[in-house]
Amino acid sequence: MQALVDDLLTLSRLEMISGPPVKSLVPVPDILFQIAFDADVLSGEKCHDIQIDADPAIWLLGEETDLRSVFSNLIFNAVRHTPPGTRINIVWGNSPNGAELVVQDRGPGIAASHLPRLTERFYRVDAGRSRDSGGSGLGLAIVKQVLDRYGATLKIESKVKQGTVFSICFPSSMMSITHEKPLSKAS
Repeated sequence: MQALVDDLLTLSRLEMISGPPVKSLVPVPDILFQIAFDADVLSGEKCHDIQIDADPAIWLLGEETDLRSVFSNLIFNAVRHTPPGTRINIVWGNSPNGAELVVQDRGPGIAASHLPRLTERFYRVDAGRSRDSGGSGLGLAIVKQVLDRYGATLKIESKVKQGTVFSICFPSSMMSITHEKPLSKAS
């Protein structure tokens, strides 16, 4: 219940904010390694193979809390909805249109008819799924709300029985190239 309340408060806060995000330098690779570590803990006995490839030089100008929420929602969803022992790939880097995050799983996939509605509040692909296994139904709505503020795009590709790929492209105006050393996966 607390997670549902937290998600509702987050979504409400995001809806009340107008204008672009505050532009602080955000060390995305560090955040992704921290989230991957948390995702490994969340995976527990399911022993997912979580692989991360993050370009240490690509950072974003934005709000760390919002970006962490976006990244963790996508990565934790992959852990929740992917069968035990399967691989989850997380890739962060430069693309022709800006900075890109790709989260790819080899889970059950999502039928094409559901894809346009995934970012709606409380929408669930499996209506029988409980909050214990499926989250609050607000995670992707939060992702969409944050990405709209950033002018970023979310692309979802999925094939039933083959897996799902979530890709986010942040505009190049939000990117920052840095030479600072990121945290390692062991941190």
